[in-house]
Amino acid sequence: MEVNVYNIKGEDTGRKVTLNESIFGIEPNDHAIYLDVKQFMANQRQGTHKSKERSEISGSTRKIGRQKGGGGARRGDMNSPVLVGGGRVFGPKPRDYYFKLNKKVKTLARKSALSYKAQDNAIVVVEDFNFEAPKTKVFVEMTKNLKVSDKKLLVVLPEANKNVYLSARNIKGANVQTISGLNTYRVLNAGVVVLTESSLKAIDNILI
Repeated sequence: MEVNVYNIKGEDTGRKVTLNESIFGIEPNDHAIYLDVKQFMANQRQGTHKSKERSEISGSTRKIGRQKGGGGARRGDMNSPVLVGGGRVFGPKPRDYYFKLNKKVKTLARKSALSYKAQDNAIVVVEDFNFEAPKTKVFVEMTKNLKVSDKKLLVVLPEANKNVYLSARNIKGANVQTISGLNTYRVLNAGVVVLTESSLKAIDNILI
Protein backbone atom coordinates (compact mmCIF):
# COMPACT_ATOMS: atom_id res chain seq x y z
CA MET A 1 0.00 0.00 0.00
CA GLU A 2 1.46 3.33 -1.09
CA VAL A 3 0.71 6.67 0.56
CA ASN A 4 1.75 10.18 -0.35
CA VAL A 5 4.27 12.08 1.75
CA TYR A 6 3.24 15.58 2.81
CA ASN A 7 5.08 18.44 4.46
CA ILE A 8 3.77 20.35 7.47
CA LYS A 9 2.21 22.92 5.12
CA GLY A 10 -0.05 20.19 3.78
CA GLU A 11 1.65 20.17 0.39
CA ASP A 12 2.28 16.94 -1.49
CA THR A 13 6.04 16.47 -1.75
CA GLY A 14 5.64 14.23 -4.81
CA ARG A 15 7.19 11.31 -2.98
CA LYS A 16 5.45 8.13 -1.94
CA VAL A 17 6.26 5.52 0.68
CA THR A 18 5.13 1.93 0.78
CA LEU A 19 3.52 0.71 3.98
CA ASN A 20 4.94 -2.66 4.91
CA GLU A 21 2.30 -5.31 4.29
CA SER A 22 3.57 -7.43 7.19
CA ILE A 23 2.73 -4.56 9.56
CA PHE A 24 -0.01 -2.47 7.95
CA GLY A 25 -1.68 -5.17 5.85
CA ILE A 26 -2.21 -8.17 8.10
CA GLU A 27 -5.51 -9.72 9.14
CA PRO A 28 -6.14 -7.99 12.51
CA ASN A 29 -6.31 -10.23 15.55
CA ASP A 30 -9.02 -8.82 17.83
CA HIS A 31 -8.18 -11.06 20.78
CA ALA A 32 -4.55 -9.94 20.79
CA ILE A 33 -5.75 -6.33 20.72
CA TYR A 34 -8.08 -7.03 23.64
CA LEU A 35 -5.30 -8.56 25.74
CA ASP A 36 -2.83 -5.76 25.03
CA VAL A 37 -5.33 -2.99 25.77
CA LYS A 38 -6.44 -4.81 28.92
CA GLN A 39 -2.84 -4.99 30.14
CA PHE A 40 -2.24 -1.30 29.34
CA MET A 41 -5.37 -0.22 31.24
CA ALA A 42 -4.51 -2.52 34.15
CA ASN A 43 -1.06 -0.99 34.41
CA GLN A 44 -2.60 2.47 34.72
CA ARG A 45 -4.44 1.50 37.90
CA GLN A 46 -2.89 2.62 41.16
CA GLY A 47 -4.41 -0.26 43.09
CA THR A 48 -4.54 1.80 46.31
CA HIS A 49 -8.22 1.05 47.06
CA LYS A 50 -8.91 -0.10 50.59
CA SER A 51 -11.93 -0.66 52.82
CA LYS A 52 -11.92 -1.50 56.52
CA GLU A 53 -12.73 -4.99 57.61
CA ARG A 54 -14.34 -5.99 60.88
CA SER A 55 -11.08 -6.05 62.84
CA GLU A 56 -10.16 -2.53 61.68
CA ILE A 57 -13.36 -0.73 62.72
CA SER A 58 -13.13 1.47 65.79
CA GLY A 59 -15.99 0.48 68.10
CA SER A 60 -17.02 -1.42 71.18
CA THR A 61 -16.60 -5.19 71.17
CA ARG A 62 -19.46 -5.68 73.65
CA LYS A 63 -21.91 -8.35 72.57
CA ILE A 64 -25.08 -6.45 71.67
CA GLY A 65 -27.65 -9.24 71.48
CA ARG A 66 -28.48 -12.84 72.18
CA GLN A 67 -26.82 -15.54 70.10
CA LYS A 68 -30.18 -17.14 69.31
CA GLY A 69 -33.80 -16.14 69.43
CA GLY A 70 -33.45 -12.60 68.13
CA GLY A 71 -35.12 -13.40 64.82
CA GLY A 72 -32.24 -12.06 62.72
CA ALA A 73 -28.65 -12.67 61.81
CA ARG A 74 -26.10 -13.18 64.59
CA ARG A 75 -24.09 -10.08 65.40
CA GLY A 76 -21.39 -10.19 68.00
CA ASP A 77 -20.62 -6.47 68.32
CA MET A 78 -21.14 -3.07 66.69
CA ASN A 79 -18.42 -3.82 64.11
CA SER A 80 -20.41 -6.65 62.54
CA PRO A 81 -20.79 -6.38 58.75
CA VAL A 82 -24.55 -6.84 59.03
CA LEU A 83 -24.90 -3.51 60.85
CA VAL A 84 -24.67 -0.01 59.41
CA GLY A 85 -21.21 1.34 60.13
CA GLY A 86 -19.74 -2.11 60.52
CA GLY A 87 -16.78 -3.58 58.64
CA ARG A 88 -16.99 -4.73 55.06
CA VAL A 89 -16.82 -8.39 54.13
CA PHE A 90 -14.14 -9.25 51.52
CA GLY A 91 -13.53 -5.59 50.73
CA PRO A 92 -10.87 -4.36 48.31
CA LYS A 93 -7.25 -4.37 49.41
CA PRO A 94 -4.20 -2.68 47.87
CA ARG A 95 -2.94 -4.80 45.00
CA ASP A 96 -0.95 -4.71 41.78
CA TYR A 97 -3.06 -5.31 38.64
CA TYR A 98 -0.07 -6.10 36.43
CA PHE A 99 -0.15 -9.32 34.44
CA LYS A 100 2.34 -10.79 31.99
CA LEU A 101 1.77 -10.71 28.25
CA ASN A 102 4.09 -12.36 25.75
CA LYS A 103 6.09 -10.06 23.46
CA LYS A 104 4.78 -11.81 20.35
CA VAL A 105 1.20 -11.12 21.41
CA LYS A 106 1.96 -7.45 22.05
CA THR A 107 3.68 -7.17 18.68
CA LEU A 108 0.71 -8.82 16.94
CA ALA A 109 -1.66 -6.43 18.72
CA ARG A 110 0.25 -3.35 17.55
CA LYS A 111 0.39 -4.68 14.00
CA SER A 112 -3.35 -5.36 14.12
CA ALA A 113 -4.10 -1.83 15.37
CA LEU A 114 -1.96 -0.26 12.63
CA SER A 115 -3.61 -2.51 10.03
CA TYR A 116 -7.05 -1.28 11.14
CA LYS A 117 -5.87 2.32 10.70
CA ALA A 118 -4.48 1.52 7.26
CA GLN A 119 -7.78 -0.07 6.25
CA ASP A 120 -9.61 3.08 7.36
CA ASN A 121 -7.16 5.34 5.47
CA ALA A 122 -6.39 6.95 8.82
CA ILE A 123 -2.61 7.09 8.39
CA VAL A 124 -0.88 10.26 7.22
CA VAL A 125 2.84 10.35 6.44
CA VAL A 126 4.74 13.63 6.69
CA GLU A 127 8.37 14.41 6.06
CA ASP A 128 10.56 14.85 9.13
CA PHE A 129 9.98 18.21 10.80
CA ASN A 130 11.02 20.26 13.81
CA PHE A 131 9.86 23.47 15.46
CA GLU A 132 12.35 26.22 16.30
CA ALA A 133 10.47 26.91 19.52
CA PRO A 134 7.38 25.58 21.33
CA LYS A 135 4.43 27.21 19.57
CA THR A 136 0.90 25.86 19.92
CA LYS A 137 -0.17 28.06 17.03
CA VAL A 138 2.33 26.40 14.68
CA PHE A 139 1.13 22.92 15.64
CA VAL A 140 -2.52 23.94 15.11
CA GLU A 141 -1.64 25.33 11.67
CA MET A 142 0.05 22.04 10.79
CA THR A 143 -3.05 20.01 11.73
CA LYS A 144 -5.24 22.35 9.67
CA ASN A 145 -2.90 22.07 6.68
CA LEU A 146 -3.01 18.28 6.93
CA LYS A 147 -6.83 18.45 7.34
CA VAL A 148 -6.80 16.48 10.60
CA SER A 149 -7.60 19.27 13.06
CA ASP A 150 -11.12 17.94 13.69
CA LYS A 151 -9.96 14.45 14.70
CA LYS A 152 -8.20 12.85 17.64
CA LEU A 153 -4.59 12.93 16.64
CA LEU A 154 -1.59 10.71 17.38
CA VAL A 155 1.71 12.09 16.13
CA VAL A 156 4.51 9.50 16.19
CA LEU A 157 8.09 10.78 16.26
CA PRO A 158 11.28 8.70 15.94
CA GLU A 159 12.70 10.25 19.12
CA ALA A 160 11.76 12.75 21.80
CA ASN A 161 11.28 16.31 20.55
CA LYS A 162 10.58 18.79 23.32
CA ASN A 163 9.43 21.63 21.09
CA VAL A 164 6.86 19.49 19.26
CA TYR A 165 5.65 17.91 22.51
CA LEU A 166 5.18 21.29 24.24
CA SER A 167 3.45 22.71 21.17
CA ALA A 168 0.80 19.98 21.26
CA ARG A 169 0.44 19.64 25.02
CA ASN A 170 -2.46 22.08 25.41
CA ILE A 171 -4.44 20.90 22.40
CA LYS A 172 -7.41 18.73 23.24
CA GLY A 173 -7.34 15.40 21.42
CA ALA A 174 -3.70 15.72 20.30
CA ASN A 175 -1.10 13.25 21.51
CA VAL A 176 2.61 13.16 20.64
CA GLN A 177 4.48 9.91 21.20
CA THR A 178 7.86 8.49 20.33
CA ILE A 179 8.28 5.07 18.75
CA SER A 180 9.15 3.61 22.14
CA GLY A 181 5.84 4.85 23.56
CA LEU A 182 3.70 3.55 20.71
CA ASN A 183 1.16 1.02 21.93
CA THR A 184 -2.07 -0.56 20.83
CA TYR A 185 -4.32 1.56 23.03
CA ARG A 186 -2.97 4.88 21.77
CA VAL A 187 -3.20 3.80 18.13
CA LEU A 188 -6.81 2.66 18.46
CA ASN A 189 -7.77 5.70 20.56
CA ALA A 190 -6.67 8.07 17.80
CA GLY A 191 -8.79 9.07 14.86
CA VAL A 192 -5.73 9.67 12.68
CA VAL A 193 -2.13 8.50 13.08
CA VAL A 194 0.48 10.91 11.73
CA LEU A 195 3.83 9.25 11.04
CA THR A 196 7.06 10.92 10.01
CA GLU A 197 9.23 9.19 7.45
CA SER A 198 11.84 8.36 10.07
CA SER A 199 9.28 6.93 12.47
CA LEU A 200 7.86 4.78 9.67
CA LYS A 201 11.33 3.27 9.12
CA ALA A 202 11.71 2.75 12.88
CA ILE A 203 8.38 0.92 13.03
CA ASP A 204 9.62 -1.46 10.32
CA ASN A 205 12.75 -2.19 12.36
CA ILE A 206 10.85 -2.75 15.60
CA LEU A 207 7.81 -4.77 14.50
CA ILE A 208 9.24 -6.97 11.77
